[in-house]
Amino acid sequence: MNKVVSKDFFSENVVRLEIEAPRIAKARRAGHFVIVRVDEKGERIPLTISGSDVAKGTITLVIQRVGVTSRKLAELEPGDMIADLVGPLGQATDVKKVGTILACGGGVGVAPLLPIVEASKKAGNRVVSIIAARSKDLIILEDQIREYSDEVIVMTDDGSYGEKGLITEGMEKIINREKVDEAVIIGPAIMMKFASEVTRKHKIPSIASLNTIMVDGTGMCGACRVTVDGKTKFVCVDGPEFDAHKVDFDEMLMRLGGYKDFEKDANERYLNQQK
Repeated sequence: MNKVVSKDFFSENVVRLEIEAPRIAKARRAGHFVIVRVDEKGERIPLTISGSDVAKGTITLVIQRVGVTSRKLAELEPGDMIADLVGPLGQATDVKKVGTILACGGGVGVAPLLPIVEASKKAGNRVVSIIAARSKDLIILEDQIREYSDEVIVMTDDGSYGEKGLITEGMEKIINREKVDEAVIIGPAIMMKFASEVTRKHKIPSIASLNTIMVDGTGMCGACRVTVDGKTKFVCVDGPEFDAHKVDFDEMLMRLGGYKDFEKDANERYLNQQK
């Protein structure tokens, strides 16, 4: 079991948990994730490690309250225990010096983007980051992203903070202004689809970190399979990062929606139980 060390809210539905996990904190690299089971009867869900403190022996996870498990995690308080925490899993980000990197994060996708931004900057790259959300209250980790970026552009759909518009508009602005050598795109699947089309148009090599349904995290169940360059890949062991221009995002979106009705029913039952 792993103890929750600290907790704070970015917004009403987005929480950051610092969790005691010394071995994971020591071994993790940018791009790695963990599989979490909140209690003995809970489901297993993947969460990207957004940070770690080796001296304290802790890792940081950012959770958005959407379904039952994410709500249970968000309700934990310092001192509470998590039943299972397995990791680090997946392939680490291949960080190297390439020149100028355009780092694009949408919503809670900024959390897994942060360690990649940090590693990319430390590798000697110029890093221009774009973080986006529907509104100001959903922008997260801005100060931390700024710490490791040469420039940060904030986009909100409603114009309540930063520049009004979609992340793709911010991307076009930067790409038309200067040479971009590589892009990293993390966020909701639909956002990654359209963001990757922008970089495809401009022939910019791009990496997307995929957020598929996942169960065991070891490649055994096949729930996380995606089609990349016409071949079946497993996000948990082959990813989570892939060439964004080779991912079949339409198939991925269809698979992500396969359990929506079940998730909705489970969420409603859980919320009714809390009343």
